[in-house]
Amino acid sequence: MTDKPAAPPLAHTVRDGRHAVNAATVRLLLVDDHALVRQGLADLLSRSGMEVLATTGQADEAFDLLRQHKPDLLILDLRMRPTDGITLLKNLRDRGETTPVLVLTMSEAAEDLASALRLGVRGYLLKDMEPADVIEAIRRAARGELVVAPSVAGKLATILQSGEQPGSAASLVKQLTGRERQILGYVSAGLSNKAIAKALGISHDTVKLHVRHILSKLGLSSRVEAAVFAVQNRSVLGTDLR
Repeated sequence: MTDKPAAPPLAHTVRDGRHAVNAATVRLLLVDDHALVRQGLADLLSRSGMEVLATTGQADEAFDLLRQHKPDLLILDLRMRPTDGITLLKNLRDRGETTPVLVLTMSEAAEDLASALRLGVRGYLLKDMEPADVIEAIRRAARGELVVAPSVAGKLATILQSGEQPGSAASLVKQLTGRERQILGYVSAGLSNKAIAKALGISHDTVKLHVRHILSKLGLSSRVEAAVFAVQNRSVLGTDLR
């Protein structure tokens, strides 16, 4: 259900050391499946002078809210259920949605950072950052700057310096965890989610979640495409492919 954000304060001008910024012109949509985080962040940003148009914990609802409110910036969590942030972001891009996106997450994983950057996010921030730093980063992102949490900046440099082209098979496969590679191998062998769950001793729902992540990370839309990808890239997947 969409949350009703706190009313924003009157517009005020903020000096950031380079030029004056009318903070109230930054119009935001927040998508996070934790209600406490949504409300706390909405209150924080509203008090800072930004306008929080709406917040939601439902990924599917984000599409309608974007069309309805046309925000300057979408602030998005990654680790959401049942639809994770990367999948939502890919779906948005597939639908032609160009609203700038800023990721705010707990994940410091290089593969999450790489996936988000490949999908054109405006920034990647962590939830353990100081509130003042998050506010400033959001203002910078709204001005068109790329902002990245200091603790993942080194990983960003590694990604940018890599000789692999974004979207290459090797680059895509590197996003997969060991478990995801293992499951991709079973998928390529034609096993159902139920059979994979039994073979690995995990739940059916866990397998479904892994398969969703695999499709999202590889930029695919079906199990058939995943199986074809696996067969075509045996040398990259190595022993993970059954």
